[in-house]
Amino acid sequence: MSISNGIVLPFIILLVSTSVFIQKPVVFGSPLQEQSFSRPDPLRRFKLYKGGYDIRNKHYWASAAFTGIHGYAIAGVWMLCGLGFGSYLIFKNCSGSSSLVANNSDSSYHILFSLVVLFSLLAIVASSLVTAANQSSQKRTKRVEETILGAGVGARGTIQKVTKAIVQMQNLLCPYDPITCQLLNSTADRLRRESQIIHYFVQKNRHSFDQAIQSSYIANLVVVTVNLVLLVAALVLLLLHWHPGFFIIIFFCWILTTLCWVLTGFDFFFHNFAEDTCSALDGFEQNPQNNSLSSLIPCVNSSNKILVKIGYTVHTFITKLNAKIKELHQLLGLDEQLEEFIDVQKICDPFSGPPNYSYTPEKCPKDAIPIGDLPNVISRFTCYNENSPEKCEGDGRFLPEASYVMVWAYSRSIQDLINIFPDVQSLIECSSVKAAITEVVLHQCKSFRAQSRLLWASMLSLSIIMVVLVLLWVAKAYQDRGRCFNMCSIIPRPT
Repeated sequence: MSISNGIVLPFIILLVSTSVFIQKPVVFGSPLQEQSFSRPDPLRRFKLYKGGYDIRNKHYWASAAFTGIHGYAIAGVWMLCGLGFGSYLIFKNCSGSSSLVANNSDSSYHILFSLVVLFSLLAIVASSLVTAANQSSQKRTKRVEETILGAGVGARGTIQKVTKAIVQMQNLLCPYDPITCQLLNSTADRLRRESQIIHYFVQKNRHSFDQAIQSSYIANLVVVTVNLVLLVAALVLLLLHWHPGFFIIIFFCWILTTLCWVLTGFDFFFHNFAEDTCSALDGFEQNPQNNSLSSLIPCVNSSNKILVKIGYTVHTFITKLNAKIKELHQLLGLDEQLEEFIDVQKICDPFSGPPNYSYTPEKCPKDAIPIGDLPNVISRFTCYNENSPEKCEGDGRFLPEASYVMVWAYSRSIQDLINIFPDVQSLIECSSVKAAITEVVLHQCKSFRAQSRLLWASMLSLSIIMVVLVLLWVAKAYQDRGRCFNMCSIIPRPT
């Protein structure tokens, strides 16, 4: 029974050629025409960015961040108004000018105090909503991150499994085929490098994503928490009528209101980023070949040819092997000593015939054995070196031990190739990435979008309420200027 050394070489060439699909194990695409934006890009003097969704492109990030301009602009205007108002007060106090204390009706005190209390309560409610939305948004974003980066971790584990099988094949075939052994060694080294690339990518981007998520979460949480403390303090100081402390609260809340508007712009940018991400993933689900993510999954264009070639290689080898077994059946069928061997009708061929050569291990006949079990069968007819030729001849052991070892090495290698074929198929077809994208699109994008929108809306509400509230505080401070109050009173004492 002759075994062709050429059976492994085509597979090695194929496996080397498939390594292109794991060179950039990222899950975000480069821009294509059908998924382009039209956003001002501040890095290009506000010319429109007409590219697509690409997190590796600084112009995409700049144009996406610019979508929060309404928040940044209002924050700037509010801060300038605060500087102007503060400068006016400082100039007025330094010049020593004073204005007459206006007389106000009791109803005006009640109305203004009621408005202050009302908007303070609204600000507290809005702050609570921001806190809850911030917490939920962090969890949703973290879940999306874990799902997508988890696909990279899964792909790396599959590559390591394939590499281990290749190393085992290398150890088996080195004594018989040095050229194939060298190719196996170079392929294993390349797969190890690709595994390290994936590991580096996952670790680097996990760290970057975690920092971005945590920074956004902490910024929203700190601003809202400090704002809540100042709101309560303002109400207390307002009832105690401690005017210096109340002025300090107004000063800090003016700054916090500026930060709220900055976060409003940032949260709107984050909401747009969530929309962009989910739209790109959803587009990939609908049309993988013509989508802004397809450049990172090149296997969708050529992988079928590679899988067919592997199937053809194994199918051809096992077909020839079964033909040899059939010849042995005809040659040795009348020998009672070889009766056990006659029971082996054929080797299981897990691949269908042409043209597709699909992997269908469940269709093997019941009397067929896996090619990896072939050495167990022929070992009963192997003449081992410790036995004499006369004893081997008497026991019907006609196969030399060296031939048995070679047959075992090649059959084990082919079995290893069959065993790792589903993993190779998974890598070539990028199954882990596709499964992760499907999971995000079907089960996570809706809540991801909703929570990012809720965070922006609640922060926008808080910012608007704080603007009104701070202005009411200024009006209240002006109304109470130069008047004396009893503790917890609303109307000043008569003079």
